[in-house]
Amino acid sequence: MKALLFGALLGLVLVLWPSTLQVAAASLAHLVAQPLVLAFVLGVLARPALARRWTR
Repeated sequence: MKALLFGALLGLVLVLWPSTLQVAAASLAHLVAQPLVLAFVLGVLARPALARRWTR
């Protein structure tokens, strides 16, 4: 439910301010270009799988 509300709010913002999409895309591209940020995000995504494998 929280994801639906967030998506609706994001959609409303993007409809009201078309330039917001360009700013969001540029920000995302800048963050993905940073190796440290990319490594952190991949580590956060991989953590549940690693924790599940190593605990008994």
